[in-house]
Amino acid sequence: MLKSKKALAIVSLALTLALTGCGSKTTPEPSSTPGTSKEPVQTTDTGSSNEVLEVSTVSPSDPYLKFDEGESFDKNSVYDAYEKDIGVKITNKWVADITQFKEKVKITIASDDLPDFLLVNATQLKELTEADMIMDLTELYNEHATEETKKFLTMDGGMQMKTATFDGKMMGIPSSYNPFQYQTLFVRTDWLKELNLPEPKTMDDFMKIAETFKAKNPGGTKEAFGIAVSKNPFSNETGVTGLKAFLNGYHAYENIWMEDGNGGLMNSDIQPETKQALAALQEWFKKGLIDPEFAVKDVEKAAELIYDGSIGMVFGASWTPAQLAQGAVKDGKVVQEWGAFPIPSADNNPTLNQIGIGVDEYYVISKKAKHPEGVIRLLNHWVQMTLNPTEDQKVYEYGKDRVEKGANYWLLNPLRVGRQIDNNGEILPKAIENKDESILETTDQKGRYARAMQYLNGDASMWWEILISGPKGAFSLAPEIQKNKQYLQNKFYGAPTPTMADRQEILTKKRDEVFFKIIMNQVSVDEFDKFVEEWKKLGGDEITKEVNEWYKSVK
Repeated sequence: MLKSKKALAIVSLALTLALTGCGSKTTPEPSSTPGTSKEPVQTTDTGSSNEVLEVSTVSPSDPYLKFDEGESFDKNSVYDAYEKDIGVKITNKWVADITQFKEKVKITIASDDLPDFLLVNATQLKELTEADMIMDLTELYNEHATEETKKFLTMDGGMQMKTATFDGKMMGIPSSYNPFQYQTLFVRTDWLKELNLPEPKTMDDFMKIAETFKAKNPGGTKEAFGIAVSKNPFSNETGVTGLKAFLNGYHAYENIWMEDGNGGLMNSDIQPETKQALAALQEWFKKGLIDPEFAVKDVEKAAELIYDGSIGMVFGASWTPAQLAQGAVKDGKVVQEWGAFPIPSADNNPTLNQIGIGVDEYYVISKKAKHPEGVIRLLNHWVQMTLNPTEDQKVYEYGKDRVEKGANYWLLNPLRVGRQIDNNGEILPKAIENKDESILETTDQKGRYARAMQYLNGDASMWWEILISGPKGAFSLAPEIQKNKQYLQNKFYGAPTPTMADRQEILTKKRDEVFFKIIMNQVSVDEFDKFVEEWKKLGGDEITKEVNEWYKSVK
């Protein structure tokens, strides 16, 4: 459900995820949806001991989370429910704005001032393990996790769990999600109709539409552009301002490990196709189709051009319509019409969506935690609610009134793991089109169906759910992509290699610096070739060697 790479300023880390944890980490949906324990506590269920265990964590303050009057991170109905239902009292060591959250996590780690548990990335997991700051969870998890939880976290055959294992020790709980979440091209269909333009099927179509949108400026704004781009276009936290899907349309991929044709793996960032994609982006920039100030705009600032009608095409994850709703729905009316389309291809070969393995962040428990079993109680309870929810448990999704009101209360749940597999693309479009809720299978599907029905019954605030889950929504594109295997999955799923942990940040910074200069036409696209050589010398060759040694060991 969430994960997504938990998005930054965009919305949050998992928009498409509701309480069921079925989605990808990256931005919230306006709503929805081993150390050993020192005390014998009954946690083979979700916690039936009379003892209340206090556990501390740290939380991002998300702009899409709206508290009921009188509530806050210190006191709210979700935390109260955890204490009442499973005997776990949640406290926050600190709360930070979502745009500053990750930086503050770095400071917290560096100062050895960890809460009882927190969410970290793969590199931090490795660093904390090597620094002996977090618990080996093997025994704790085996003893206190329910069978239901263990099955839930190994639906993929255990691949995601392996990424949290070091020398046979379980050092973190994967914040899992379904990796088969695809990027989509969203286009202002009202503008296509107004300007008599065809739906985009190729990259040439895509550019021609962008040029027309800019020239005709159907939004009537000061200046129109072709596509929204922010200062972090290749990160996992870009929402509607990312360029990964653009790269994919040119058969280029952002920092994944792919087969090299000789039995080994190679990094996608330095392949010829990436140069071709950058040349295309440079052309877009020269034509004025990209905001010349994109390099200094964060996600929310860049996205304003979409909301105000200056831009009519964006790439994004399935949850993107929830973000588009900021401009599409005004005063209870839908004022922008958007459609969902597959990523166009630059040639006759189908576009392959790049995907990961469904985990890039982990919950870790400090070695200083007094009640680590409380964290496993939270995990068990979340899984139980995902699989077998009760009416009373809607409090964890909607707050104390248990009514959907777009407040994103689910973001208050401090430990969330998502389904590693879902069939939303097959079930939801049919159910919504036929108004047949009998085929719905999961809590997530039921929540989405309910919101879609609200929209069809006149509630414009739920417009975004139709564009996600409806007959022509983003989910509806997934079965065809899945069936034809039009995706490319990262082949590396091990812990960061030694050189990767030491040099990847430097390599990424260098890459972004060069790519930006190319896109902004400050240097020739041939500068890419120099970057490739520098990438290799700065540690890329050594990382490639280490990745291939790992690859041989798991074949």
